Amino acid sequence: MISKRDKEFSLIKIVEKWGNRLPHPFVLFGIFILIILLLSNVLNKIGFGVDDTLMSNKYILVENLLSFNHLRELIEKIPDIYIRFPSLKIVLLMMMAIGLVEKVGFFNALMRKYLLGVPKSYLTAALIFTAINANVMSDAGTIFAITMGGILFSSVGRSPKLGIIVGFAAASGGFTANIFVAGTDALLAGITQEALLTIGKEEVINPLCNYYFMVASTVVLTITLTLFTEKFIVKYVDRDVRFEDLDSLSKFKLNIDEERGLKYSFYSIIIFFLIMIFLTVPQNSFFRNPQGSFLPTSPLMTSITTIIFFLFSIIGITYGVGKGAIKTSKDVAKLFQEGVIQAAPLMVTLLSSSIFIYLLNKSNIFKVLSIKGAMQLKDLNMNSYLLLIMVILITTLINPIMTSGSTKWVLLAPMVVPMFSILGISPAYAQLAFRIGDSATNIISPLQPALPVVLGLLYQYQEKDKIDGEEGSGFGSVFSLTLPYSIVILFSLIILLTIWYHLELPIGPGIY
Repeated sequence: MISKRDKEFSLIKIVEKWGNRLPHPFVLFGIFILIILLLSNVLNKIGFGVDDTLMSNKYILVENLLSFNHLRELIEKIPDIYIRFPSLKIVLLMMMAIGLVEKVGFFNALMRKYLLGVPKSYLTAALIFTAINANVMSDAGTIFAITMGGILFSSVGRSPKLGIIVGFAAASGGFTANIFVAGTDALLAGITQEALLTIGKEEVINPLCNYYFMVASTVVLTITLTLFTEKFIVKYVDRDVRFEDLDSLSKFKLNIDEERGLKYSFYSIIIFFLIMIFLTVPQNSFFRNPQGSFLPTSPLMTSITTIIFFLFSIIGITYGVGKGAIKTSKDVAKLFQEGVIQAAPLMVTLLSSSIFIYLLNKSNIFKVLSIKGAMQLKDLNMNSYLLLIMVILITTLINPIMTSGSTKWVLLAPMVVPMFSILGISPAYAQLAFRIGDSATNIISPLQPALPVVLGLLYQYQEKDKIDGEEGSGFGSVFSLTLPYSIVILFSLIILLTIWYHLELPIGPGIY
């Protein structure tokens, strides 16, 4: 007889089993490259194409990439394909600077200072806000949010289980929101830009293309998740008050060096923005275009990545000097190197994914499909808002078995981005819809990298008798709580997108 517990885990185990069978993204894109080569040969021979009445007024046929000419060209161009891939150059620069800031401990110190000074009544909101923004530190940010959630809630006599789940839900489920610009913004923007080449369109997509919406999402999710936690989840988790564990909290307080580092970095941020005001505000200033404005394009818009690099570098260096982590110029170079090392796994994946996207563009397969799809949607007179919702829902379905956001976007972008562009919808909107779907279901995937940490911390607190043994600390216990959070995040962001879309507000600088 199958027990209730076995039934509870059956679906989770199936998803986990098949998800774990997926190869590494580098190998996965290698397989896709072979498929594209073979598919282009077959589709070319059967004459698969489209009469393009939307853009070029020409008949577009799928190219046979297995011809000697195409294969020779591919082998010759692989170094250029890789080096010129937009995501590579953007991510490398961003990861150098963000890696510097992270390695000296700026983000960690800033968030600890903010959290430890919050009154008890605002603790849940403060934890959620911090956890959402902690994803600027990537996976380390999620671990930070989970750990601090358990410690903070335990220190004030609340269930550490609630703190851990709240930190996990906000950091991983709220991955699309942030008031900071992160490496993810640069990576996705580069993939979006490259996907536009499918239809021969060259357009610069900068890392700030979704920034206004990201900031608004941070505020909205902080409010909705706080209310949901305190009005509903508390009834199931935080039923009883435990003793206050102030000893665990004390070791996270900032020392004198960290306080000095934050002070130095604060001064550097003020000086940086004063310089930026001088370079942008006066008419005909350095970052304005010849017409004296910023939109649709200007040196400011095309230099966003470089500006962010200098901002984070200055913050990291001044904090490191104040803290004592940077004593000589050699230390700065070493920290930049560590940022590049942190980007190494991504650089490996980008090799095969850049070749995959190049071959997609060269084959015309997705160009033909995008034009056919756009023509069908135009005939159906489908609202662009419904298309956004479709992208969100498709992404939420894929996400539990493929947790890598960049891998999913490399697969979806060559189809979605050109189709949106042909229909007159900004590619940045396609990227935004993907990010909403990608975030919401992160916390219900058995393949989520932070899940073992969540389970480990729950077991640790259970051993210390701060969580009832009967509450459990397994997969089922965690997912029974993260599923409601996933639904709240998804609907909160869809409602925000609906308001944003119908009010025609910009989702990023100059993007409507």
